[in-house]
Amino acid sequence: MKLPVMPPVKPMLAKPVADIPPGRLYEPKWDGFRSIIFRDGDEVEIGSRNERPMTRYFPEVVAAVLANFPERAVIDGEIVVADTARNILDFEALQQRIHPAVSRVNLLAEQTPASFIAFDLLALGDDDLTGEPLERRRAVLEECLAAAQPPVHVTPVTRDLDTARRWFEMFEGAGLDGLIAKPLDLTYQPDKRVMAKIKHERTADCVVAGYRVHKSGPDAIGSLLLGLFDDRGVLASVGVIGAFPMDVRRELMIELQPLVTTFEGHPWNWAAHEGGERTPRKNETSRWNAGKDLSFVPLRPERVVEVRYDYMEGVRFRHTAQFVRWRPDREPASCTYAQLERPVDFRLADVLTGA
Repeated sequence: MKLPVMPPVKPMLAKPVADIPPGRLYEPKWDGFRSIIFRDGDEVEIGSRNERPMTRYFPEVVAAVLANFPERAVIDGEIVVADTARNILDFEALQQRIHPAVSRVNLLAEQTPASFIAFDLLALGDDDLTGEPLERRRAVLEECLAAAQPPVHVTPVTRDLDTARRWFEMFEGAGLDGLIAKPLDLTYQPDKRVMAKIKHERTADCVVAGYRVHKSGPDAIGSLLLGLFDDRGVLASVGVIGAFPMDVRRELMIELQPLVTTFEGHPWNWAAHEGGERTPRKNETSRWNAGKDLSFVPLRPERVVEVRYDYMEGVRFRHTAQFVRWRPDREPASCTYAQLERPVDFRLADVLTGA
């Protein structure tokens, strides 16, 4: 492979802002695996945000690149699993694609095929475009991918602030979680937070039903497991909070001990739910780190905490929630899905096609 921009390249990043800034180029925020893809003839390499190649995990994306990219190009974008039938970006299915077994990778490539959403062009042919303004890079990107077919897409963009505000409200219903705002004269600056991201932010009252021990030792809380009651009155696992100072982690370990219980009778009794209910597992390991222990200690579901979250993926928080405050005034039974704000329905397929 011999290109004017060679791997590895760290992608350009965005910093969070509270409101949509004026005078920018706006595009949907695709929550998948950020990837810079390099093609030189028959050679394709998919780079990741941490500069590790992901080529082997997405053979269908490699095939799509060979079928749709220019002969020699470097394009920045996002790999997503777009389930248009369920109208969601399936981040859980995307995570499962990172698997060591080739046979498993090939099976998942058929069962949950990924798409590539292109949004920036770093090089074309022998030309390094990273020093060109975004406005020109975008124009050339649209031109060189004008005939691209799914699963390769070019992200929609707008310069109109009112349109961007509508997108911010509407596109959440299609599984997207905000906007990216980019200055039109922006050159490509790897690993620098020179773009802006605007994300939805909401709060919810959740039941604390367990904890995981911190990696530093058994005297500190690593994370708290959160639950919400569904329409059947079943406590569903919705996510975790875990960003606490070390002194708070140790205080919580002492404070929560009176609530420690057994799995017998606990709503997340893993043995009783082998047939279908989604619960945290008593003994679990991370797909990202085989040595990371995800087993948890069950607690009587009696304490309520208010958390900040940005987006729901199905019945769970897509990202780790943030602690806001304890809610001793709330009864656990009041922590239901009914309190959550529901986004307006919007078709994911229409975003993908620019409709």
